[in-house]
Amino acid sequence: MTAEQRLSTDLTRRLGIAHPVVQAPMAGGSDTPELVAAVGAAGGIGFLGSAYRTPEQISAAAAAVRAKTDAPFGVNLFAPTPAPPAVDPGPAVSRLAGYFEELGLQRPVAPALPPDGFDAQVAAALDSGAAAFSFTFGIPPAAVRQAIKARGMLLIGTATTVAEAVQLKEAGFEAIVAQGAEAGGHRGTFAGAFEASMVGSMALVPQVVDATGLPVLASGGIMDGRGLAAALVLGAAGVQMGTAFLAAAESGLPDAYRAALGTAREDGTRVTRAFSGRPARGIANRFMDEVEAAGEILPFPLQNGLTRPLRTEAARQGRAEFLSLWAGQGVPMARPQAAADLVARLVAEAQAALGR
Repeated sequence: MTAEQRLSTDLTRRLGIAHPVVQAPMAGGSDTPELVAAVGAAGGIGFLGSAYRTPEQISAAAAAVRAKTDAPFGVNLFAPTPAPPAVDPGPAVSRLAGYFEELGLQRPVAPALPPDGFDAQVAAALDSGAAAFSFTFGIPPAAVRQAIKARGMLLIGTATTVAEAVQLKEAGFEAIVAQGAEAGGHRGTFAGAFEASMVGSMALVPQVVDATGLPVLASGGIMDGRGLAAALVLGAAGVQMGTAFLAAAESGLPDAYRAALGTAREDGTRVTRAFSGRPARGIANRFMDEVEAAGEILPFPLQNGLTRPLRTEAARQGRAEFLSLWAGQGVPMARPQAAADLVARLVAEAQAALGR
């Protein structure tokens, strides 16, 4: 089998794309329609991370992608999670008050749970024209899964363990993102303690392939074509890459975040609950260090709501020490370039590695 043939997989054939390269959904604004469209036009597939988008914003973002390219794209949502336990928000609010004052903001107030807009988000995503629909944090209701398949969209789930992958298969998912411990952003763990689910990509991917027989997307620590080639050799049908695409010219990163990527080291990331209340890997900074040390952290999504004004203002002021700098352990390999150039480089490097 030639190197070119190895890059043709179940994923590329199912979605009608040229290359087994997936730009990860990155809820929060970095996965702009421009980025998603550029990845699609280059032969991969980009995803709109839509968990924090309103239904109207999902529709608008999808329309913007479709206006730029007729290539396939995907949408992603967080699966519904149980309501957090009742807690006293006072200590967490007080702990952040000094940071708000430092940035010139009014004193923070206790956050409220966001309204449940999941069904409306799903409806907008179903009408978006996307070719694939992925979920993080678990398994959505059966009616949602059935509606997605009825539209002909590829249904993709996220697993951090083999047991989670098997649950996804049993629930009718058609492909699985195997999220290794190296991956940046929120951990997708949903069937156990996240501490027991920190399995590296090299170990996780082949086990998920063997246990499910489904197309598997390797995620975590993959930054160049060597990583793509390695994932394919392990049996993956493609790779899902977030950190590499954060540095792309089309991503929506604040300047301070982009600068932090350029100076980060492989040992400079850590999994934290400080920003959102849910474990997520990012570049360590002052906020992460000090809030973790204090230990006053609300459960997700309350902590996320509490810190949002601080993060928004920090981005405006260029204060990276208060930003959630989500990134994986391969972050020093991130290169500023156009998304199309990144996809082309990944393919060329993978072909060279597989041809050796």
